[in-house]
Amino acid sequence: MGKKIIFLDIDGTLTIAGTNVPPDSALKVIRAAQAKGHLVFLCTGRNYDMLRPLLSYGFDGVVASAGGYVTCGNEVIFDSPMTKEQQQLVLQTLEENGIYRTVECLDGSFTDDGFKEFLEEHVGHGANSELLRWRRQLEEELNIRSMREYKGQPVYKVVIMSPDLSRMESAKKKLEQDFLFCLQDADRYGIVNGEVINRQFDKGQAVIRVCNYLDISVHDSIGFGDSMNDKEMMETVGYSVCMENGSQALKEIADEICPSVEQDGLYHAFIKLGLA
Repeated sequence: MGKKIIFLDIDGTLTIAGTNVPPDSALKVIRAAQAKGHLVFLCTGRNYDMLRPLLSYGFDGVVASAGGYVTCGNEVIFDSPMTKEQQQLVLQTLEENGIYRTVECLDGSFTDDGFKEFLEEHVGHGANSELLRWRRQLEEELNIRSMREYKGQPVYKVVIMSPDLSRMESAKKKLEQDFLFCLQDADRYGIVNGEVINRQFDKGQAVIRVCNYLDISVHDSIGFGDSMNDKEMMETVGYSVCMENGSQALKEIADEICPSVEQDGLYHAFIKLGLA
């Protein structure tokens, strides 16, 4: 097998959603794959600050903020926060529509007051893993602070939570020309969550940027993911693998489905694909 470049989502793929410690089995095969000459990148919707706890595991690079901030080794090869005008428009539009916002900057994240209480009230409703993820992250204090502390730092992405779909559709109509709304399916109580991402980038474009920078064919890339914010990555890589715990829509476009993160999915997939 020739040299491959592997892109790993974090929450629900490399780790249980909202946690920062990969299974030992995943670390074992990642290191074995690197020993064979393959490169392993994190490819996540998390901002750089929120993925810092994972950097000690020795990945070859990072795609952060759903493609808005990309590194290869110690080099930053892409850095594209929203413009001031975009920031103002997005934050104002979401607020006017009663949508909870968590703005993600390079050095931290800031959430609307009342967001934690909303999550605590609704996390038990349905099987919404994103609700659980954000509740855990807030509780573990992954540098997610009150919006009152936000001082206008450049924003890469906004995580959104709406009590109903109509509010989300209203905001989407105003913003969708410049921004992609990556939404999870509403749960049975109608709660909708997702991300607002600048159309200047996505995980798929990031895969191409990394491969071009390293002079590796996209055909030799492999992507692992579990949710719809991995869609562009899965459609771009040479071979795509969805976790068993992933969304049904993503499973339908993946080349392969592997066991869930709780069942050592990455370990089994790496072995099956001959990566380790």
